[in-house]
Amino acid sequence: MKELSVNKFRANIKSFVDQAILDHEPVKVTRRTGRDFIVVSAEDWEREQETLYVMQNSTLMNQIRNSLKTHSSDIGYRPSKDELDEINRI
Repeated sequence: MKELSVNKFRANIKSFVDQAILDHEPVKVTRRTGRDFIVVSAEDWEREQETLYVMQNSTLMNQIRNSLKTHSSDIGYRPSKDELDEINRI
């Protein structure tokens, strides 16, 4: 994560915001008061929020865990060719 002072951020705000959006890398802005903040793209923020939601949802995590077990054991559900074709059309 890139880290810079609030003065440097203020002087080049557009380029640092563009960089956070294009590179998908947050920028940490430090302040003398110690009350730092992070600049992150909306897309990355939404992805992080979705990940947190899934990780905090025990039902979803159990489904993922069970799916990984069946996948690694090669005993999971195998869709038919017609089902795969239908999925690929979506």
